[in-house]
Amino acid sequence: MPTITVEGPPISIESKRELVSRLTEAATDVYQIPHITVLIKENPPENVGVGGQLLADRQE
Repeated sequence: MPTITVEGPPISIESKRELVSRLTEAATDVYQIPHITVLIKENPPENVGVGGQLLADRQE
């Protein structure tokens, strides 16, 4: 069973529903099987660093 993992900033439950639906539809079309698992891993800005700086600090 294919698994899709998405890591990104926190999003609303409505956005998660849409993301899971669209990813599942695309993967089902490609794999031609109905069983696709989607995992959403949310990373708040204080847990992500880019260029030696936390995203939380860059947003200020």
